[in-house]
Amino acid sequence: MTPGRRKNRLRSGFTTGACAAAAARAGYEFMLTGTAPARVEIPFPAGDRHSFEVARAARLCGPGGEKSFVTGIIKDAGDDPDVTNGAEITATVWPWRELPETAVLIPHSGITILAGNGVGRVSKPGLAVPVGEPAINPVPRRMIAAALIEAGLEPGKRIAVEISVPNGEELAKKTLNHRLGIIGGLSILGTTGIVRPVSAAAWTATITASMNVARAAGISEVILATGRTSEKGAFAALDLPEEAGVMMGDYLEFALKEAASHGFKKIHLAGMWAKILKAALEIPQTHVRNGVLEVADAVNILVKLGLPRAEAARLRDSNTAREILTRLDINGRGRMAEAVCDRAREYAARVSGLEVNVYLVESGGRIRCRSSRS
Repeated sequence: MTPGRRKNRLRSGFTTGACAAAAARAGYEFMLTGTAPARVEIPFPAGDRHSFEVARAARLCGPGGEKSFVTGIIKDAGDDPDVTNGAEITATVWPWRELPETAVLIPHSGITILAGNGVGRVSKPGLAVPVGEPAINPVPRRMIAAALIEAGLEPGKRIAVEISVPNGEELAKKTLNHRLGIIGGLSILGTTGIVRPVSAAAWTATITASMNVARAAGISEVILATGRTSEKGAFAALDLPEEAGVMMGDYLEFALKEAASHGFKKIHLAGMWAKILKAALEIPQTHVRNGVLEVADAVNILVKLGLPRAEAARLRDSNTAREILTRLDINGRGRMAEAVCDRAREYAARVSGLEVNVYLVESGGRIRCRSSRS
């Protein structure tokens, strides 16, 4: 049962972890009864329950006659722009037999879990799962165990569950998995089982995970970038490993404070003009829905930074932040951008308590100006 749509609200969906647990239960019921269920219902961490349609089921027979049972669930991420939306999450279940060293026992259960095709493995420290294990996070593992125990898995009985995502390795190329040290496919994620559309929790969790990996790699300086172009510009200017990059998106204040709590010594803050201007205006969350950039506010701060009022008055009919910068350049006031960078740096340093460098990046990744402490 997909969470319902309310008028004027984005529709929630399910995590890959929830789909994996549902697929595992379907596979286990198939193994027990010999008949694949059309739907399965599983418990969620918050105590609620949801049901899933089983999209695929097959019985496989190995060379020695051993049987395994494959079932698939199609992920519905709701209205979240998730690369795994519509992907099939499959579970292959079989009675326990000798398994590869990469198999991991889920604590307090007889369930051994493996990463199949399209599910990655952890190769760097700092994540919720140890190096070498399948990239299936702790909550999804517990959801799988809870679903199977509820379905009748008896204490002491051991079974194996392999989670796969067809085409998962290709989908993973659209994520930050490689930087985080998840190789060979996707990670199976989720802390509640529910995907909240355009979720702040998802963004901030990724920021925290990126910083965990950076610290575990011994990195003391971090790049906080608002987007890929900004990050490209900062990396081109700095001799830092890829683990130093943290895609913070619009979560400026959160990322600044998180960098401080992780013990980094220096922040390199990279963004394009509108985002750096918002930082100068001390807007903590720079997405338009949380902090609309008012042209009047932008012009007012330029006046505070030294732009003559008469010239500022002629900017007040600008439609966008980009138009403001273009007109500053045309009027020979392009160096005002440097003053904005300085102001953004002062804000970021005050929030984080760390040394901060700011990079104003233009399209193509070229750094227009940089602000650093003298």
